[in-house]
Amino acid sequence: MQRGKGALAEKMGIEFTEFSVERSVGTMPVAGNTQPVGIMHGGAYVVLGESLGSMSANLHAGPGRLAVGVDINATHTRSASEGTVTGVCTPIHLGRSITVHEIVITDDQGRRCSTIRITNMIKDLPSAG
Repeated sequence: MQRGKGALAEKMGIEFTEFSVERSVGTMPVAGNTQPVGIMHGGAYVVLGESLGSMSANLHAGPGRLAVGVDINATHTRSASEGTVTGVCTPIHLGRSITVHEIVITDDQGRRCSTIRITNMIKDLPSAG
């Protein structure tokens, strides 16, 4: 996690529990990340998914390179209303210039709440100077 998790992930209470090119895992509390009706906000699922997918893409990119998101989509299939959700990120494609990751988010009972796919473009960091 060379670049850190970022201010938004910190505000949302995201914790990263596993981090590698092959698999990254993070959790997020439902409390504080809900819609007015008390269920997890769909955008919160997407923040967890994008955090995991982008960080994983950057790990794959390696030093001197930067992965930036170019596409993300999410399908929400269940609403968590309490506890913690867990996101598991796995690569679909790890290329030299493009990565694609799938993030499956489940509730405390292991039920799928959201499926997210993110595509990142990898580019060289500008040289300092």
